[in-house]
Amino acid sequence: MPMQAHEIEALLRETFPDADIQVGGSDGVHMSAVVVDESFRGKNRVQQQRAVYAALKGKMDGSDGELHALALTTKAPE
Repeated sequence: MPMQAHEIEALLRETFPDADIQVGGSDGVHMSAVVVDESFRGKNRVQQQRAVYAALKGKMDGSDGELHALALTTKAPE
């Protein structure tokens, strides 16, 4: 079953409790997320995105139909 925005945000919030997280998307399969968190400071974009994918606990692989695509923006607060 496709994931809803609030489910994605809840998973991200477990790993990034103080982050500014915005999740959107209309079909539950192709979603977008913006995650702004202090833990990203000093990390390159690949490291940041890997941390987000790890927080999604395997929901990103798409084999179970949960989440096939996530347009992701990550950064440290300004």
